Amino acid sequence: MKTKGALLWELNSPFKVDEIDLGDPVADEVQIRLHAAGMCHSDYHITTGATPIGLPALGGHEGAGVVTKVGKNVTGIEEGDHVILAFIPACGECPPCLKGFRSLCDRGAVLLGGKAIADGTSRIHAGSHEVSPMNLLGTFAPYMTVHKDSVVKIDKDIPFETAAIMGCAVPTGFGSATNVAQVQAGETVIIVGVGGIGMSALQGAVISGAKQVIAIDPNEWKREQAVKFGATHVYPTMAEAIAPVIDVTHGLMADKVIIAVGEMKGEYIEEALILTAKTGTCVVTGMGAMTDVDVKLNLFLFTMLQKTLKGNIFGGGSSHIETPRLAALYKSGLLNIDDMVTRTYKLEDINSGYQDMLDGKNIRGVIKYDESDW
Repeated sequence: MKTKGALLWELNSPFKVDEIDLGDPVADEVQIRLHAAGMCHSDYHITTGATPIGLPALGGHEGAGVVTKVGKNVTGIEEGDHVILAFIPACGECPPCLKGFRSLCDRGAVLLGGKAIADGTSRIHAGSHEVSPMNLLGTFAPYMTVHKDSVVKIDKDIPFETAAIMGCAVPTGFGSATNVAQVQAGETVIIVGVGGIGMSALQGAVISGAKQVIAIDPNEWKREQAVKFGATHVYPTMAEAIAPVIDVTHGLMADKVIIAVGEMKGEYIEEALILTAKTGTCVVTGMGAMTDVDVKLNLFLFTMLQKTLKGNIFGGGSSHIETPRLAALYKSGLLNIDDMVTRTYKLEDINSGYQDMLDGKNIRGVIKYDESDW
């Protein structure tokens, strides 16, 4: 079928909405009519080359919609189902999946290659060009054809805009606190960067019973929003937070520190570890460029104070397990996702949306699709 999509044709250039040809689902695939797509910083990374992907590329890895076609061998998913897209498909059979780390499924190695999991061919074309969809999804288009393992059913009473960011921002951030940092009741937790992922991490810490939740962000408006989501203290930079954190923790510092900035830099590690207590844990959730290899770290203090530094993808969980859990928290009123969606945009306004993100105007921007797009 012919539809449209926001394509990146060359690095350091804006997305361009062009006509694309989308293939029908083969065995193990489904086709989805998208209603909403989240605008994650990770998709901006492909425009700068920080995340390498074949060009032209179709952006978007957060999305929610309705199943319109089902290929052979697909069970448990039917036409009319409301679904979200998981940016990490899980086969359930590879060594990481069998160990319980479904967010580290070996299929992750091919997610930026552009070729469909089901048969190794390109499912999207723009004229004579094969198109690489972000994480083999490509939610910056009104329709998509994807592997069944990237599809998670949701209740039909969850708004699509809310559901869309449950595919990445919410589980990645929330799980960074609950699964990876393993925040415990009574602890002091610091969240560095409170965009969509950071605000989800903040809520994960609050729901886990943290005594003090400290948000650090240079944007004053985001700091104000962090208080509404449960932060007990806010500061503009890690350097400016050191003295106050010493004071409020009586010199012990934070039990857990989660770095959720939009663009990770190596020098942030040492700053975050200064804020981390003895035997404390620092979790790196923010993404750096693939080519960045330099980290600033005081190795003597890292060893002698027995601190832990952890990476994090998808909050250390599985989409098929985390989504029902997060949906239940949302429906109970404990997890506030609605207020994280700051603004909505038409697909044609995608570049304005990303400029708003860079300008710090959004916790999360979302693209909404309607009849004019389908």
